[in-house]
This record gives sequence, structure tokens and C-alpha cells, in this order.
Amino acid sequence: MTLKMPLCIWECFIVQHTTPVEIEHHLEMGRKLLAAGQLAEALSHYHSAVEGDSKNYLTYYKRAAVFLAMGKSKSALPDLSQAIQLKPDFLAARLQRANILLKQGSTQEAREDFQAVLKRSPNHEEAHDQLRKAEELELLQEEAHEAHHRGDYSTTVQVLEKVIELSPWDPESRELRAECYIRLGDPRKAIMDLTPATRLRADNRAAFLKLSQLHYSLGDHHDSLNQVRECLKLDQDDKECFAHYKQAKKLSKQLDSAEELISEQRYQEATEKYESVMRTEPNVAFYTNKAKERICFCLVKMKSAEEAVDICSEAHQREPQNIHILRDRAEAYILLQEYEKAVEDYQEAREFDQDNQEIREGLDRAQKLLKQSHKRDYYKILGVSRSANKQEIIKAYRKLAQQWHPDNFQSEADKKEAEKKFIDIASAKEVLTDPEMRQKFDSGEDPLDPENQQGGGGREWPFGFNPFEGGNFHFKFHYN
Repeated sequence: MTLKMPLCIWECFIVQHTTPVEIEHHLEMGRKLLAAGQLAEALSHYHSAVEGDSKNYLTYYKRAAVFLAMGKSKSALPDLSQAIQLKPDFLAARLQRANILLKQGSTQEAREDFQAVLKRSPNHEEAHDQLRKAEELELLQEEAHEAHHRGDYSTTVQVLEKVIELSPWDPESRELRAECYIRLGDPRKAIMDLTPATRLRADNRAAFLKLSQLHYSLGDHHDSLNQVRECLKLDQDDKECFAHYKQAKKLSKQLDSAEELISEQRYQEATEKYESVMRTEPNVAFYTNKAKERICFCLVKMKSAEEAVDICSEAHQREPQNIHILRDRAEAYILLQEYEKAVEDYQEAREFDQDNQEIREGLDRAQKLLKQSHKRDYYKILGVSRSANKQEIIKAYRKLAQQWHPDNFQSEADKKEAEKKFIDIASAKEVLTDPEMRQKFDSGEDPLDPENQQGGGGREWPFGFNPFEGGNFHFKFHYN
């Protein structure tokens, strides 16, 4: 009959039968790997050494050294405490534990360890220096809490700066300073304090939630989602984190979808999506501002100039220094042929960002269009908008060509006036139905202006001849 040994007894049997030679091998390998910077491998050997001999205070101390090298001070503390328990007069371990406790802000415990070192070694210089720091830290902590209690958040921040310099691993001080930064209206600095605070506590769901809410309020919706997910990893049933997660996820999805629609030039759908964003989150100004800005952009792209000016103006009131809004409203004014207003908006945008190439080019184009408007404006000649397509342009041309054909007039004076208008109408049709010429005109350059052509000379009939020259020349006009 075979007897089955319980698992726990079997494990104990193995541990008890780890030979001193094997333990020494693990310690030697741990030492070499630690010196080579291979910390994870070193830690594995020290684990084996501790399991092989749980009564060796030095083994715990060496494993603590690896934890510290890995930046895991919380994991090092139990090993240091175990080493001290096994050998109460082990001053190196007690001093190391005291230093960790001091950096964690646990001043009373740190002070006790430093005093214990000095009791056995009264002239220990490091222990004296660190004890003074622990006493200084206690006074600073008290000063910071008093300033916070009376609502003096600026002073609290100043004092906590010294506190955190002495105890950088203390989550409480960072969380208190983050709260002060929030009250002082500086959420970015609050984020900088809360981010390390999440790692300094084992279960810091409150800090992850606060971080997520701060990112959300600043418009960093992706970062907000990432932080609240960390909270749910710690407890998927956390009600506050889950409620915020649902809201952040819905809003983030809408924002991403809206930008994707814009990239696909589906501007009407993008506009509707941004209107949904404003309904989903009406209380955070950033999202309303963003939605107004992007709807302004979409309306310009859709050539809905008048509506664009209204929305862009509303967006501009909310964010007076937003150069994208000024740029888009300027483009809406250009569509409405209100070039002076377009120039004004581009000039204002340039004041906020003088190095922006797009703004400089837009201003240059608006100024050319303004100058051009004092000469011939082919859109006005045909009575069409700048967004008119080729079919609309030809339709307007045919109507005006019939109206102003010189054969419709009897007196010489009327005929000459009609000839002038007819040439302008034909010129407008030539320029606006030729994509290359129209692009030049839209950029502020008249392709039929002699100043823009080589040679110079007077204005010519666009088709290379003037049918009205010669006394008795008649022709039949085709409206094509």
C-alpha cells in the first residue's frame, strides 16, 4: 500500500532538505546577477535561498537590496523587518528600513528606527542626519495641514514641495498637493502628482478615478478612459468608476467617429455627430467648444457660408484666440465675398501665431481677393456664388449673354455699353469654366489681367478677336 504525503508536508520536506551548498549557490548567483544588473534573475535566486533557509537574516537583507534596486520599496520592507526580527542588532537593515519609512512619510516609525541605531551606535553620522530630516519632515507636514485647513492652498503647495522632497514615496502628500492644485485651477499639475500616487498605494482606485475625471475635464478623453480602466482592473464592480467609464466611453466614441467622418469628407454627418457630443456632455466647456469649432469647419467645407459665419462667430466668442476658428470664419467670409472681414480675421489669427504658414498664406490670398474685388469679380459679373458649379455658371452666362447681346440695342451708345458688358460676361464664363483659370482667380490672381501676363497691352476679347470691330460685320451668336 502506497502512502500519499500531503502537499504542504512534501513542500516542507523539500525546503528542509535544500542543502547548504545549494543555498550558497543561489546566494552567489544572486550576488553576481545583481552586480550585472540582471535584477529579475537575481531575485529568483534569492527567493530560492530564502525558501531554503528562512532563518538567515542576511538572505532577507540581500533580497531586500534587489527589491530596492528594482524600485520596489514596499516589497523590500517586509524582508528588512524579517531580518531585524531575526537579528535585532542588525543596524544596516534598521537604517535601510528607516530611510524607506522616511521617504514614505512615516516619520514616527522612521524616527524610532534612527533612534534605535543611535542607541547602539551613538556616533552614527548618517543616522543623526536622517533623524534631523525626520523631525524636520514632521514639522513641515504639520505646517502643510494647518495651511490647508485654513484654505491657504498656495502656502500648502509651497510647504508640500519641501515635504515631497524629503518623502517622495508618500502618496498622501502628493494627493493633498493635487487637491490644492485643483482648487487653484491648475489640473495639469494635479495630474502630475496623482499619476505617481496611483503606484504608491496598493489599491488606489480613488486616485485613478480622480485622474480620469481630470483628463476628462481637460478634453483628454482617451487618457480619461485609460485611467478609469485601471480603476476597474482593481475592482470591476466599483460603482463610481463604472459610471464614469460608461460616460467617458460614449463620449470618446462619438468624438473619434466625428473626426473619422471629417477625414472621409462626410461633413454633414460629422456635424450631426458633434451635435450629439454636445448633448452627451453639456457641462464640460471643452467639448462644447470643440464641437462648435469643428461644426464651423464642416459648414465651410459644405459651402454653407452664412450658417458657418454664425457658428464660427459663436465659437470665436467662446475661444477668442483659437486660430482655427478665425481661419474658418475668414474662409466663410471669402465665400460670401466679404473680403475685408476675411482679411481682418486672418490678421487677428496671425497676431496669435505669427509663424503659422497656413495663416500667412490665407492672409495673402484674402488680401489679393480684396484687391481683386476692386477690379473685376467674375462671380459678381455672372451673379453666382463662389461655390457655384460649372452647370450653374453656364446657365447664368447664357441668361446674361442673351440679355446683353449688342444686337438687342439700337443706339450706338447702348451698343457700346452692351459690348463692354458682353465681353465681361464672356470673360467671366471663360475663366470660371476653366479649372486652372478659376483656381488662379480664387487665389487672388486675374488670369485675364494684362498685369499678370507677359507683354501687357489692353484688355483683349477672350476668344482672340473682337466680333464688334468693323462697321458692317454681323454674326450669329450660339449660346453654348
